[in-house]
Amino acid sequence: MQIPQRLHAAGGAAGKLAARASVEGQSALSLLRAGAFGLEPPQRLVRALQAFRAYGPAGAALAVACQRQPQATAIIDDAGSVSFTELDRQASLLAGALADRGLTAGDGLGLMCRNHRGMFIALFAAAKLGSRTVLLNTDFAGPQLADVCQREGIRLLVHDQEFSAAAEACVPELGTVLSWLDEPSATGDSIDSLVASSRPRPLPRPARTQQLVLLTSGTTGTPKGAAREFGMSLAIPGGYLSKIGLRANRRVYIAVPVFHAWGLLSSVIALALADTLVLARRAEPAAVAATLAEQQCDALITVPILLARLLTALEADRRSLPSLRVVAVSGSALPAQLAVRTRKQLGDVLHNLYGSTEVAYASIATPADLAAAPGCVGRPPLGTTVRLLDPDGNPVPAGQTGRVFVGNSIQFAGYTGGGSKEQVAGLMSTGDLGHFDSEGRLFIDGRDDDMIVSGGENVFPGEIEDLLAGHAGIVEAAVVAVDDPDFGHRLRAFVVRAEQSALDVDAVRDYVRAHLARYKVPRDVVFLAELPRNPAGKVIKRELPRD
Repeated sequence: MQIPQRLHAAGGAAGKLAARASVEGQSALSLLRAGAFGLEPPQRLVRALQAFRAYGPAGAALAVACQRQPQATAIIDDAGSVSFTELDRQASLLAGALADRGLTAGDGLGLMCRNHRGMFIALFAAAKLGSRTVLLNTDFAGPQLADVCQREGIRLLVHDQEFSAAAEACVPELGTVLSWLDEPSATGDSIDSLVASSRPRPLPRPARTQQLVLLTSGTTGTPKGAAREFGMSLAIPGGYLSKIGLRANRRVYIAVPVFHAWGLLSSVIALALADTLVLARRAEPAAVAATLAEQQCDALITVPILLARLLTALEADRRSLPSLRVVAVSGSALPAQLAVRTRKQLGDVLHNLYGSTEVAYASIATPADLAAAPGCVGRPPLGTTVRLLDPDGNPVPAGQTGRVFVGNSIQFAGYTGGGSKEQVAGLMSTGDLGHFDSEGRLFIDGRDDDMIVSGGENVFPGEIEDLLAGHAGIVEAAVVAVDDPDFGHRLRAFVVRAEQSALDVDAVRDYVRAHLARYKVPRDVVFLAELPRNPAGKVIKRELPRD
């Protein structure tokens, strides 16, 4: 993209309305190409708009799919399959049961679930009630869960049985409901038992639409709640589908936690297309490879670390995936070497979405982008603006590093506990540093608070991590700063060796020295069996040893 010489506001109300109308029109075309609608009867379009206005995007996605493909399979999970009509029926029955408990519009409902139908039944039930729905990280320990539940005002908690010990630390006013049973004899209410005992009845339109609260990854501290209100707009699915070519009536494997923004966004858009979601409570690489082949999945939504392990599993089994047309990753940095490897094994199928919980998506690299520049995160999708600014808020030219600021219609309105992200002229900071190449493709250079100053030189860990990930004897690597009495800070690399690799400390240093400047060579190299990661695949650097 071409960087303007100075920031300025849009030319008045008329200009803003024209720009909005253009985005909505182009978004409608993206949805049309994806097969979200065709020559629809007028009453069907009216009902779709009414569902969106009443229930928000999640509830509307199910309503639209039920209209178009009522008996088609909505979800295939570890328990079998369920149709759109049955999914809607169970969500309505659960909503009635929760309403009988006292859950009303605007009340906080917490979901702590792995990927399975129970997560979606509860999500859609919350939409039917207009509840404030908080998606909780399945890695939370009891104290952290209790803190988040108190901060977010959760009145009822829905969780898988395996998280019962953590849930004991949280005592919501309306109790708890089990969403997945590991032991059929488990006591207490479950989604299945409430659905079985609830009486069918029409539910009144909620007094407000569902508010979704997503939590930041918490890789650098306590997770923050990012609430979103959704207006009547096609910009969210339109921007996504303008770059990532999901198509209607296909099978889409969601191999990323649905409580994560990336998993939720992709799931809701796929359901709106009447796609079948293929889910597994635990996405083991060999099992994912087998399921992709058996179910003839058209698309895979995942994270870079699982993609790398999937490619290894495919190599080991000598398995191909001819039906796989789209692979889309997000959640953490995509190493350039992994992009090259994916193209070699699977063809031109890979997409890389860059964004954050706060700004949603910022840019999306298409297969063509990644073929030309494997380390990039692509260009802004429809309806999104990305600008790189210097510390004084001025745009930087192509090739120079600046702070990444994003503008779109789907940014969050602020953290639920107070505060927000820095904004300049209506654009929101992602907290990252990046640069554009001459073709307008964006590259992320690191966090703006992640730069390491060692011996007076500025170093971005991502450059070294990407280099190390490209070594044949290294599976993955992370680089951090540790205190040093002489240099202020020095670099420490944590390396996971490939199986059978005899790589030692000197070999790692020599490899970096051969490719990068001397001051970027880690003085410390520590070998680990694996890097600590959260469920979305992002490395938790604060858990790496600094002593």
